[in-house]
Amino acid sequence: MPWHRSLLATVTIFLVLLAASNHPLAQTDKTTCGPDHAILYKRAVNLVDQAEKKLRAKYTAEAKALLKEANSLFSILVKECGPQQRQRLLTEQEAQQEAINKKLAEDAMAQAERLMASAAAKEKKSDELERQGNKDLSISYQRQAKGEYELAHTKSIQAQIYALRNQQLIFRFLSR
Repeated sequence: MPWHRSLLATVTIFLVLLAASNHPLAQTDKTTCGPDHAILYKRAVNLVDQAEKKLRAKYTAEAKALLKEANSLFSILVKECGPQQRQRLLTEQEAQQEAINKKLAEDAMAQAERLMASAAAKEKKSDELERQGNKDLSISYQRQAKGEYELAHTKSIQAQIYALRNQQLIFRFLSR
């Protein structure tokens, strides 16, 4: 399963970039957010909502693709509406929700990392058992490893959803 080896690195990079985009750097151009940006915002929020539904229905590949598109839209908003976003303070309720989402994202990533480590250990054990000729037990460990890899993937997607929910909070002013 080559996808699981780079999954955590990819998700970690995604979350780091997403966290960095929460506080955009000063920009030289003075882009004003307008109706087009509100449309992008609504589209991004809709994509995150759809991704959450797909993940609950166990369509992880579709959820991941939707989140990738949503992240691209939020990245555009960070780039083009950053100055306006920095001027807007979050309400106390929004700040609390932002903290909750951040904690949930961190927890989901920690669970994903633990599951990946456990799955890798089970995969190694499966290989050892197969070399020893214990094929039935080897297959059992391999199945357990596969299940843990899949759950880790789901947890990493959940972490992305929480991170994008913070983007949603930050750019909520565009929907008004």
